[in-house]
Amino acid sequence: MIKHFLNLEWKQYFRSSYWQKNMAMNILLVFFALYFIVMFLALGFGLLPIFKEFFPDQDPFIVANSYLFFWIIADLMLRFFLQKLPVMSVKPLLTLPIKRSTIVHYVLGKSALSFFNFLPLFAIIPFSIMLMLDGYEVSMVLTWMFTLIIVVLIINFLNFIVEALSAETELSFLPLILVVGALYALDFFNVVSMTDLIGNAMRGVANNPILILVPLLILAACYVYNFKILREKLFLDSSLKSKVTEVKAADMSWTKRFGNIAPFMQLDLKLIWRNKRTKSSVFIMVIGLLYGLFFYPQPVYKDMVWMFPFIGIFVTGIFLINFGQFIPAWDSGYYKLLMSQNIKYEQYLRSKFILMVLSVGIMFLLSIPYVYFGWKILIAHFAAAIYNIGVNSHVILYGGSFNRKKIDLNQRAAFNYQGTGAVQWIIGLPLMILPMLIFALVNWLIGFEAGIAVLIVFGVVGIVLHKKLMTMITKRYLDAKYKMIDAFSQDS
Repeated sequence: MIKHFLNLEWKQYFRSSYWQKNMAMNILLVFFALYFIVMFLALGFGLLPIFKEFFPDQDPFIVANSYLFFWIIADLMLRFFLQKLPVMSVKPLLTLPIKRSTIVHYVLGKSALSFFNFLPLFAIIPFSIMLMLDGYEVSMVLTWMFTLIIVVLIINFLNFIVEALSAETELSFLPLILVVGALYALDFFNVVSMTDLIGNAMRGVANNPILILVPLLILAACYVYNFKILREKLFLDSSLKSKVTEVKAADMSWTKRFGNIAPFMQLDLKLIWRNKRTKSSVFIMVIGLLYGLFFYPQPVYKDMVWMFPFIGIFVTGIFLINFGQFIPAWDSGYYKLLMSQNIKYEQYLRSKFILMVLSVGIMFLLSIPYVYFGWKILIAHFAAAIYNIGVNSHVILYGGSFNRKKIDLNQRAAFNYQGTGAVQWIIGLPLMILPMLIFALVNWLIGFEAGIAVLIVFGVVGIVLHKKLMTMITKRYLDAKYKMIDAFSQDS
């Protein structure tokens, strides 16, 4: 049966209309994978001499175990944001005489073959080899290596448990961040030394191979719990929603002052607030607003003025970037219906533009307290806001005309990469990197004030040419209209 599942997925993948469209993205992902493999191999072979150089008075094996706590929490967080449970089209299979347990075992088994599970091995195995060549006991190192492999699988299944438990919350990443933050704080303030706890546990298993049964039992428990969660959801009617008995409506009469684009703005605001995926765009504005606190309080960044516009672009344009990059894919579920109506496409796009501009203005006003760290920061944020309005808003609208990925608004809200294509990665260069490079060059050649002036001039030019730019962007969307309708009609 597993062989049939693999055959079906193989055919589904290569017969999909997205295969050829995603060819460039697939090639890019392969290069990224090869890059990380090489980096992890270099890390694996280089860790032992690095530890000997920087910790000459300590046992490298003990030093390595002391860093396992940080690796575990970092791996768990990266998986939560990037790794998704591999799924297959199971609904057609549920009408066939196939055991649900077989389907669930296949999905979980497939997750164990994830690239996220193989990547650490390119560092773990070479480091283990280096330890054995350095004279460490072979049985101890092998036990330690197999224990780490088990830990990798535990993290794999633990990630899916965390996702399942936090899926119903609006900010699904907050529980994980709070737990990880609390563990890190306990270690940082020496309340409970998590580094010693994890390190001693790993050394204990390495010295007593029988203790490897403990992580094996934890792995089995995680697998069984995942199996239980998935099996309970594996029904034809599992997607049916309960009846809504209370409806809350917001007063959006203020949008009428925007004239003929008011209906589109109301639709966008309702879409944002009523769906998990879009609602995260609003909540992430809070994270974007606090982004500067990671840099400005640090003395090392006070002289790095070339970074101020980059941070300003992110702080004032977080909604513009997070929401704008998926225009018009937010409407992909009913895009065909929308395009069949007697509406002007320019009004549709202008409503998106106004929303993004309003968000930039609001975020700049909220970021004014950053002046506490220096007047240059406030000026940089102002220039970044003007640049966002005049340049980035038009760039991101134009980039949206290349979107061909359908978005499911009912999926998990935060850090969901469903619907993300090559466009979202490529468009990040002109949005973030270009203004920073422009400012850094002018600041180096002339001075800070000149760099700020150049960013403002670019933004003002974009604002002055807004009508012409919108005409060009609208024409691009109209030319791609039927391609987008066809792409959004496909099952992703």
